[in-house]
Order: sequence, then structure tokens, then C-alpha cells
Amino acid sequence: MTPKDKAAPFVPTEFHVSTVEDHEGALGILSIRTTEGLLDIALDQQAADAIAKAVDSIRAKLEVAAA
Repeated sequence: MTPKDKAAPFVPTEFHVSTVEDHEGALGILSIRTTEGLLDIALDQQAADAIAKAVDSIRAKLEVAAA
């Protein structure tokens, strides 16, 4: 895919978090309403940690860009 063929990013408009449990343990559910619809993501502990690290990285880059 060339850059000119890139799809527009989904713009998040609302976030919700919850947890569910079954016989295998707990999962976190991250629900993101976007301009294109609802995106639900199920996260175990490892995936939640990876998302948190990614957000921290983005936040640091935004702070540098704002300075």
C-alpha cells in the first residue's frame, strides 16, 4: 500500500473499560467508539501491559513535539 492509498484514521470519540471472568480467568475489555463504529478489544494482562507501554511511548513523543 502506498501512502496515498492509506485509509483515514479512526477518530476515537468515547472510551469504556470493563472486565469479564470465566473459568480461565479475567479479561479486560476496552471499548472504543470511533467515527467509523465500535471497536471492542479483549486484553489479558500481557496485552494490557503492552497497550500501556505503547500509550506511554506515544505520550512521551507528543510531549516532545509540544515543547
